[in-house]
Amino acid sequence: MRVELLTSDYDLIWQESFDLAGIESEYPIHKGIRFPIFVGPASGLFKPMSPNLSSSPFSFEYFLLAHKQKRSTTKDTIYYSIFNKALATVYINCLREFYEKKKRKKREIGFRMEFQDRCNQPKSPKFECLLFDLDDTLYPLSSGIAAECRKNIGEYMGEKLGIPPSKIDSLCTLLYKHYGTTMAGLRAIGYNFDNDDYHGFVHGRLPYDNIKPDPSLRHLLLSLPIRKMIFTNGDKVHAAKVLQRLGIEDCFEGIICFETLNPDSFAFEATNRSKIFDIEDYFTKINPGVELPKTPILCKPDIDAMEQALKVSNINPQRTIFFDDSIRNIQSGKRIGLHTVLVGTSQSAKGADYAIESIHNIKEALRKLWDEDTEISDDVICSAKVAIETSVTA
Repeated sequence: MRVELLTSDYDLIWQESFDLAGIESEYPIHKGIRFPIFVGPASGLFKPMSPNLSSSPFSFEYFLLAHKQKRSTTKDTIYYSIFNKALATVYINCLREFYEKKKRKKREIGFRMEFQDRCNQPKSPKFECLLFDLDDTLYPLSSGIAAECRKNIGEYMGEKLGIPPSKIDSLCTLLYKHYGTTMAGLRAIGYNFDNDDYHGFVHGRLPYDNIKPDPSLRHLLLSLPIRKMIFTNGDKVHAAKVLQRLGIEDCFEGIICFETLNPDSFAFEATNRSKIFDIEDYFTKINPGVELPKTPILCKPDIDAMEQALKVSNINPQRTIFFDDSIRNIQSGKRIGLHTVLVGTSQSAKGADYAIESIHNIKEALRKLWDEDTEISDDVICSAKVAIETSVTA
């Protein structure tokens, strides 16, 4: 826009141009057109503006309205009657102030929109996976499953492997302590048996009816909009039965179990006890040069087993929370970068980021996992008997 001050003979005395960028859409008459505004005595083309500038408060909004309505027959020309340079200066100053105000408003709106766009950008969740142990984590120790499992292991060792009853308890404790599971320890010291036969004997006779459906846990798990996986040392049949009894079999994307980490199941017709490593003798006597044998079985809390579990399931440990009732498993999980929650006690331990008495207390301990608008009834948050780690893991 160009504003001009003319004499009564239309001689140019003064002019000033204004940039209309940013307000064309609001005042489309300006778009792509230069409107010379003649400032001087009335030309006779139009009557003087009303209200009269000499007696009325100046209103630039009114000027713009008049600007749009009072178009002459001459293309791209609009005439105003301003009687002196002082009034023209007022008009120009108001024009300048108006356009600057419009520019500031546009910048402010643009900034707000940009800021809102940034705020509305979906944020990457801190966690993308929840990794759950199964036994004594998703159901309480009071179910009696752990005690029955321990009894079945002892019977298998006596009936199938011919281990004297007097040695079973102490041997179980040593094997569990140093190999993670009794089964892994038995294979390490030289006992050969069919893996499926072992699992069938130890787990196949468990009183699964002791595990009751848990609708609160189901509601809790389904309320978490995040990937969920099971990671157990047990076999796939046992895991499926437990999840089915709890009524949460459809709450998980998958199960990492014994078969996942140990895909080859070996069968042996007989036990060769002549090569059995005496682990009790190893720990009671000083035997320089004798090493504790390694197990061919991968299982928690072995670091290699846990890294393999994450690899086959495409789990990023930095964005995963691991729930387990075993302190050893929790510590191994922490060493490979997992966020860890010890289940079964409110007393935290080394390697555990959180500690909860029951799996039902996830919301209480990790409220950041829930969307603020997601409501979960308080009956989900409840207490359970403190689970005690035992050496019965098969």
